[in-house]
This record gives sequence, C-alpha cells and structure tokens, in this order.
Amino acid sequence: MARKVPYGAFNFLVNFDGAEAFGGFSDVSGLGSEITVAEYRYGNDAENHVRKIPGVHKVGDVTLKRGIISSKSLWDWVKETRTTGVNAQKNVSITLLDEARNPVQVWLLRNAIPLKYTGPTLAAKGGGDVAMEELVLSSEGLEIETA
Repeated sequence: MARKVPYGAFNFLVNFDGAEAFGGFSDVSGLGSEITVAEYRYGNDAENHVRKIPGVHKVGDVTLKRGIISSKSLWDWVKETRTTGVNAQKNVSITLLDEARNPVQVWLLRNAIPLKYTGPTLAAKGGGDVAMEELVLSSEGLEIETA
C-alpha cells in the first residue's frame, strides 16, 4: 500500500564513491535537472506555432553544508581537483531514509567535482552557533533510484 504521509527531509546520508568519507551533512540543496528546448517551425506548417524539440540536459549545482569537524577532507578534494582535474571526479549519492532509517530514494550525482568551497563565518558574539562549511558540487549527470 502506498504511503499517505510524505517522508521528512531531515533523515539522509551523503556518500562519496560508496563511502561516508567526508562526515555528516546538515543540509543538501539544489538537486535538479533541466532539459533545454530548441524551438523550431516547419516552413509548411498550416498552423503558425513552434515545435519544441528536447535538446541537451544539464544538472544543477548541489550545495552541501556541515558543521566543521576536525577533518580537512573536503579541502583536500578541492586541492585534488585543482591539481588533477577530471581525475578527481567522484560519484556522490544522497539517500533519503524513512523513520526506521531504511533507504527510500537515492539521488546519484555522476562525475561530481567541487565547484566552490566556503569556510565558516566566525564571529565573537558568543552563543551556540556552529562553525559551518559549505561545498558546492558540479556533476555531469543525475539519476534517481527508489529503494
């Protein structure tokens, strides 16, 4: 029987090449794909309108955020991409989990590289703010699988 209540957006895993090498993330945004359209009109069409022909597709940039832990693995990947180029590509999977932590749906980013790294905003105002870092990924493909 189909589920009547949507899954919560707070229970997910991010894996890089099959392993959780970079720690837990608190936010993932930007998952999406877009197909470009070429507009074309046949010269002998009786009706004056364009036909829309699907063209190439592109995958949106995905942003990952996490609290800083004592690891520089994200930065090492950025450095690796700067020095080795396409050899630094990784497959990244984002897995949505249900309440029992069973996989529900997986978004697979194929051949991803870090596009941008942003370190934390540091402020001496006190309080309980967490130092956050952000990684923006660019990928060549997006696949969605249900578990």
